[in-house]
Amino acid sequence: MAFHEQRFPLRLSLTTSGGPGRQTDIVSLSNGREARNRRWRFSRRRYDVGTAIRSVADLYAVLEFFETRGGQLHGFRFRDPVDCSSARPGEGVTSLDQWIGTGDGETATFQLVKAYGDGAAIERRPVAKPVAGSVRIALDGVEQTEGFTCDVTSGIVAFAGGHVPTAGTEIRAGFDYDVPVRFDTDRIEIDLEAFRAGRIPAIPLIEVMP
Repeated sequence: MAFHEQRFPLRLSLTTSGGPGRQTDIVSLSNGREARNRRWRFSRRRYDVGTAIRSVADLYAVLEFFETRGGQLHGFRFRDPVDCSSARPGEGVTSLDQWIGTGDGETATFQLVKAYGDGAAIERRPVAKPVAGSVRIALDGVEQTEGFTCDVTSGIVAFAGGHVPTAGTEIRAGFDYDVPVRFDTDRIEIDLEAFRAGRIPAIPLIEVMP
C-alpha cells in the first residue's frame, strides 16, 4: 500500500457528509455510576462522498478516483468541508493561529498541530497534510519569511541552521490542510435507474495515519 498525495475532487468534497468520531468504553457500575475509558488518543474522521454526487459525471469522477486508488489499498488527501484550516470558519489564515512549540535553542523541527479547546480542556491534533504554499510561521509574534521549510507530506516544520528558535521563543503557525483518508469499501454498487430516481450510492471514506 502507499499514500497518494492526490486530493479527492474538491468540488465534490465540499458537499459531503461526515465528521469526527471517537471510541469510548463505558462500564456501568453497581452503584449507578460509570467508568469511562478513551481508547483512541485522537478522533478518527469518516465521510460519505456519495451524498455529493449530483450527476453521472460526478459519479464517473468518483469511480475513476476509486479505481486509481485501488479501492481501499491507497490513501489520499480529502478536504473536510468544515474543518480544513488553522483558523475558524470564515476567518483568514494568519501566522498566529496555532501554537506548535517553544524553542530551546537546539530543536529544529516541530509538528504542525491544531488545537480544539474550551474552558474545560484543550485537544491538540497533529496535522500531517498541510496544503503546499499555505504554511505561515511566526516567532514571538513576528511572521517569518525565510529560514524554515514545511514538509507537506508529514506536517513537519524544519528550521535551517542559524534560524533555530532560541530558548523560550514561542512558535506559532497558520495553514490550510487536508485529511488523509482511504475508501472504506472495495465495492461501489451502481444502479443508474435508481440513481436517476434519487437514490444515492453510499461511498464511505475513513481517516488513516499517512
